[in-house]
Amino acid sequence: MRLAVLDTNVIVSAGIQPGGAPAKLLMDWVLEGAVQVVTSQSVVAEYREVVRRPKFHQYGFPPLWLEFLIEESMRLAEPEPWPHTCPDPKDASFLALAHAAGAWLVTGNLKHFPRSIRSGVTVLSPADYLTHLVGD
Repeated sequence: MRLAVLDTNVIVSAGIQPGGAPAKLLMDWVLEGAVQVVTSQSVVAEYREVVRRPKFHQYGFPPLWLEFLIEESMRLAEPEPWPHTCPDPKDASFLALAHAAGAWLVTGNLKHFPRSIRSGVTVLSPADYLTHLVGD
């Protein structure tokens, strides 16, 4: 089973651009059961908080599939705090969760996850992750 931690920007992008790589990843791979999303309480809380922001209401947020994705995710306990400083401190929990689960991290903000702080976690854009999945 392929395990993936999805950064919140992937969730938002999938809801805004139904034809983009994040939506394709969610609709064709995650919701079909070929990729198992890994979450924790803090990640779920961030998903729910962000998609309820007023600026996303024009896109019909929160997306109807979000609660299904959360319910079907592999929910882990909060991992140990990430030992490296991230450009955006909120991103540390995503790296820590991916590391604890042995999952890959999928994000639209690769610059927030420089190689120097990854400690072996594979970090890919949604398009690159899709390319990997199709190639398997």
